[in-house]
Amino acid sequence: MEKMKLIVIEGPQGTGKTTLANYLRENIPSSNLYRLAGQKEKSLNGKKLSIDMYNYLMNYLENMQNVPMHLIFDRTFFTEEVYARLGYKDYQFTDQYNKLLKRFNDLNYDIYFICLFLKKTDLFIKRLDREYHHNYQTFKLENSISQQEEYLKLANEIEKDWKNIKVVRLEMDDFKKSYAIINKMFNINNK
Repeated sequence: MEKMKLIVIEGPQGTGKTTLANYLRENIPSSNLYRLAGQKEKSLNGKKLSIDMYNYLMNYLENMQNVPMHLIFDRTFFTEEVYARLGYKDYQFTDQYNKLLKRFNDLNYDIYFICLFLKKTDLFIKRLDREYHHNYQTFKLENSISQQEEYLKLANEIEKDWKNIKVVRLEMDDFKKSYAIINKMFNINNK
């Protein structure tokens, strides 16, 4: 029996995570889409909230392993680690991140970590100049660039150390080209 896909889309603000997540949900049959915003508490209490939330998420994923449903996530605990590394939190998350990552790697799914990035960083300005913003992290060009660097670093670490996770670095400067790559990867025949 074919393994179900577990797809996590990560990357800085403005790269197109929501757009890609919606596209995958619409084009991969029997799939559910989850959007996780994390929590904005930056104190040590926030760390406890995040640990609880992501452990519950891992319990859910472990319980869903035998359900014939593909799972698509727009952000997960990877964002928590990146934000903590960049100092957006008053705590470090790496100890918990490593425990979560081990559980994630051990899941019985066809696992994809899709890291979105922009080659033309000036596109961040255009994409971040939109009407609706989350108020969790300030939308600034410098923030998006530093987030992008950290996500790509994280992708390298995952690829090196966690063999059950397929790491995909997807340039999102041109959505049409990006979708062509995604269509081939997931056998999407979108004509």
